[in-house]
Amino acid sequence: MTLTPTRTDVLIADDNPVVRAGLSALLATAGDLRVVAQARDGREALHLTRVHAPDVILLDVRMPGVDGISALPHLVCLAPVLMLTYSQEADQIREALLLGAGGYLIHGEFTADELVRAVRDARDGRAHFTPTAATAVLAELRSSSQTQPSVAQSTERVHNSVVFGLSSREVEIMDLIASGMNNQQIAGACFISEKTVKNHINRIFAKLQSTSRSEAIARWLGTARPGVTGRG
Repeated sequence: MTLTPTRTDVLIADDNPVVRAGLSALLATAGDLRVVAQARDGREALHLTRVHAPDVILLDVRMPGVDGISALPHLVCLAPVLMLTYSQEADQIREALLLGAGGYLIHGEFTADELVRAVRDARDGRAHFTPTAATAVLAELRSSSQTQPSVAQSTERVHNSVVFGLSSREVEIMDLIASGMNNQQIAGACFISEKTVKNHINRIFAKLQSTSRSEAIARWLGTARPGVTGRG
């Protein structure tokens, strides 16, 4: 008796209709995969995920309105998420994985068969990366192993991260701000663009309820109490 393979329902979130159509066609080559919904941004992806309850979500990073990174923490609570994007920045890959993505595929680096396998892997809880993403992850692991902080520093960083709700990358950038680095220097130290640095700083200021670098540093170093807004 031949067992029928379990069907896997997939939701595709990408603002480009051509990309969505191409992915749907590729997934249609596998009899056990079915695209149940297509979303144009993160907000629509969250709504359609609640409606259709897909087994796997394919999520782009850059979309107008609510982007993939912003939607990711909410989507991973509902289904496994596989990033599928043109975005190759190591910082974006790192943040997506920290926020719960189950893999990271970059367009142009996979075949139809590899995409199908990656979707099945995501469904079964196995990570899947295309070469550029895998290289970025490996570089991050090597960098982390060479710059291990002391126990006291680690405890303080974890405490600050929990109190203010900062991601590990935001903690890193806030430490660099506190050391006196400007945006250009931070970009060089973190191997990211100045635009990405500015985006991180905007999120950091919002979480620290600060309007200036000096105020953010004061809160971060404990000389101002969280929840008390000052002027800087």
